[in-house]
Amino acid sequence: MKTILVVEDEPKLAALVADYLRANEFAAHVIGDGLQAVPWVKANSPDLILLDLMLPGRDGLEICRELRASNDPRMHDVPVIMVTARVEEIDRLVGLEAGADDYVCKPFSMRELVARVKAILRRGRGAAPVPGLALDESRHVAQLDGKPLELTPVEFRLLAMLASAPGKVFSRASLLERLYPDHRVVADRTVDAHVKNLRKKLGELRPGEDRLPSIYGVGYKLEL
Repeated sequence: MKTILVVEDEPKLAALVADYLRANEFAAHVIGDGLQAVPWVKANSPDLILLDLMLPGRDGLEICRELRASNDPRMHDVPVIMVTARVEEIDRLVGLEAGADDYVCKPFSMRELVARVKAILRRGRGAAPVPGLALDESRHVAQLDGKPLELTPVEFRLLAMLASAPGKVFSRASLLERLYPDHRVVADRTVDAHVKNLRKKLGELRPGEDRLPSIYGVGYKLEL
């Protein structure tokens, strides 16, 4: 059973959301004060957070930013749906830039809310079971240890493939197949150039070690 943390200071709405989640076979826990949110996430590792924007103690944007800046993957990688009555486009963009995965405005349909929860849990935050690494393919966003990785589309696909099986050695041929879905003809050594660029960017955030070692005569693997 997936655990959903509901951070909402309107008691009636919080109770209604929690009841609806439980009716859909989720475990729901309600917090009404922003100051309690991050400690609870750290202690309990919920599968998703429904986070109100306007809260006593700390607002939702501040909470979301702290979670995304954390080096603890249980906090950094937890999906967040921001909930707010502020419907202006700028508020929506600010919420997503703070690291929220989705955004719903009050009043909202309980069915729609649960549908969004299920959709996010199905896709997860990223394709990578690698501590500290978050890949959001729908938004083309990559982060390592809470810090952004500025990747080209090819570099993003390369990292996603390597991160899908950490420690596994991928041949150049298999990497090329994923990097260029249009099946264009490129040289095998093209992979080497992309790996070199990706290795440099990873090294800037975790200096001192080669995170993308080459296996002579075979290919590459990811070690984080």
